[in-house]
Amino acid sequence: MSEFEELVDAHYQALFRFGMSLTRDVNTASDLVQETFCIWAAKGSQLKDRSKAKTWLFTTLHREFLSLRRRASKFSDEPVDEDSAEAAAPSQDDAERQMDGQRALEILGSLEETYRAPLALFYLQQHSYKEIAEILDVPIGTVMSRLSRGKEMLRRRMTAEPSSAPKNILQLQNGGLRQHHG
Repeated sequence: MSEFEELVDAHYQALFRFGMSLTRDVNTASDLVQETFCIWAAKGSQLKDRSKAKTWLFTTLHREFLSLRRRASKFSDEPVDEDSAEAAAPSQDDAERQMDGQRALEILGSLEETYRAPLALFYLQQHSYKEIAEILDVPIGTVMSRLSRGKEMLRRRMTAEPSSAPKNILQLQNGGLRQHHG
């Protein structure tokens, strides 16, 4: 296996998840990842420290996303398509956890990119503050404040918005009150 193939195998899924967190669109995320690897193929040899390849790839994907967003704002007023691939149905025991996780991802996707990108890099990709600062090209203090504010926004929305799958639903059936567990 070539060095390029190893790099793709090692980082494709993480880059795709980051792309999804930014774009909320499967096709656009795939395009961003593909473009990132094309740029690596053309310019990756210029990177002297190969241990920084992961950070370089995430930085490149983020810059491509920003460029794509700038171009889109110039040429289109259409909102970004929010349809995404659905995960396979979880087992009954994992259903509630899956729904909470899905809800958290939906709320994360609704945040401004300013907060969504650092949160996705920190929680979904396990990057350090320093790596996030390099990827987003902002000071580390900015990363820390955006993470703090973003977490607070997530927390408020998770507690304020009604859950998509409440634990107990009271329904009136056949003239009587019946409790269902969801």
